[in-house]
Amino acid sequence: MSAVDLFWKSFFREHDLLIKWLLLFAGAGVLYLWIKGKKQAKLNTDEAAKIKAEHSKVAEPEVIVQCQHCSVHLPKSEAIKQEDRFYCSSDHLDCLDAQGWLGSSAWRSSPNQDIRPEGIAPDLVVIHHISLPPSVFVDRRSTQFIVDFFQNKLDSSLHPYFEEIADQKVSSHFLISRSGEVFQFVSTQNKAWHAGVSSFLGREKCNDFSIGIELEGDSDHPFEDIQYSALAKLSSQLSAVYPNLQFAGHSDIAPGRKIDPGIQFSWQKFQAKTGISAKKLPFGLDPR
Repeated sequence: MSAVDLFWKSFFREHDLLIKWLLLFAGAGVLYLWIKGKKQAKLNTDEAAKIKAEHSKVAEPEVIVQCQHCSVHLPKSEAIKQEDRFYCSSDHLDCLDAQGWLGSSAWRSSPNQDIRPEGIAPDLVVIHHISLPPSVFVDRRSTQFIVDFFQNKLDSSLHPYFEEIADQKVSSHFLISRSGEVFQFVSTQNKAWHAGVSSFLGREKCNDFSIGIELEGDSDHPFEDIQYSALAKLSSQLSAVYPNLQFAGHSDIAPGRKIDPGIQFSWQKFQAKTGISAKKLPFGLDPR
């Protein structure tokens, strides 16, 4: 064995532990660099995907919708959505459009309607009450039964009372539920079938010149405060288009045949919330 070989053999024997530590550190360094490289590669991939997504987002065209009220076109992101309709402003949402539909209401078109006589615009609001089945709203929500009834979709097998009214074809322009939600079934420009045989200050056939508003309730239970608020707002919205509106109950135009909105409806509370002149309440403010 040469002197060189003896040297290295002696060196490795004396420094064996040191060499092992050096190899261990070198391996750890390689492993660290490998892991760091993998992380950097993932970051680069994620960043590239993010940039691509942002570019794609920017490239996607803005969806344009049309205001139901005024027909102006505007970006969908800037529009106010109500059901499947869009509005350019809260003012347009909260008023009647040119076709006689209230933007903020839930539209549920009824087949029970027809055209007003030529040249006749509504100048009377008739307030009703309705509950299907009678008084069930006290224990559970039953608004949908009324909606179905006005759309001729009420399942008569669900309650004995429904069988009694199965053949009736009626509607109202509006319904205000116990929770204050407003539904519209007929354009204010058309006749809803709500008044029946009726007379208002000597004028027959009140459907011809009136707007019917149903309140979910009966003559045995007070109406909800939120219903009065919704009714006051609706009355204001209608008066903005039909400034000569007067207000009466169904019992006022069909005495002896109808009792709604009934003794539980407060005409004083209604006037207080609306500020309507007493001249527009020809039957007074006393409960009836």
